[in-house]
Amino acid sequence: MLGTSIPVDPDAGTARQWLTDELTNPVYHDGPSLLERFLDWLRGLLEGVSVVGLSGVWSAVVVVAATLLIAGIALFVAGPVRRSRSARTAPGVLDDDDRTADQLVDEAAAAAARGDFTAATLDAFRALVRGAEDRVLLDARPGRTAHEAAQELAPRFPDLGAPLGEAATVFDALCYGTTRADALTYDAMARLERTVRGGRPAAVAGLRVLTP
Repeated sequence: MLGTSIPVDPDAGTARQWLTDELTNPVYHDGPSLLERFLDWLRGLLEGVSVVGLSGVWSAVVVVAATLLIAGIALFVAGPVRRSRSARTAPGVLDDDDRTADQLVDEAAAAAARGDFTAATLDAFRALVRGAEDRVLLDARPGRTAHEAAQELAPRFPDLGAPLGEAATVFDALCYGTTRADALTYDAMARLERTVRGGRPAAVAGLRVLTP
């Protein structure tokens, strides 16, 4: 199964506690609630509004229905925009990381030995990408995302296209903190890294390969 700017870098549990402490600060709870403000706004919107041919009650119903329809359309349109923004801001695999492939492999194993399987899995994927750069399977390009690396490596290893894509998804999920790795996650990522490192890539026109 294949499946973090402030001066400190908290783990997920600490970050959640900070957020809880901040949101329970009384400063956020002075005055009317968000729901109360919305209801006040809605009452103000409905005051004096009428629809030709309809009574006051039915006019209000029409206005509320129209408001809900507009809100629904806005949410529908905002979804793809949020997904597009998220895709554009996906973390680079090797940004500000100058460790060698061997160093990344060793540090991944060390992290796994101390039970930090999230760090281990991330470093195992970084080792995969760094090793591919060393063999000129990938150009050394800053900002390359995990999915870009997987897509660029897939033609070199046609049988590994799906595992590479899944590994990229896991890398992003771990970076964003939406999931945590376990021993099986790390083992699968490390096994994929070893397979790519020791595999013989398919020829791609115009590109040379440094064999391991």
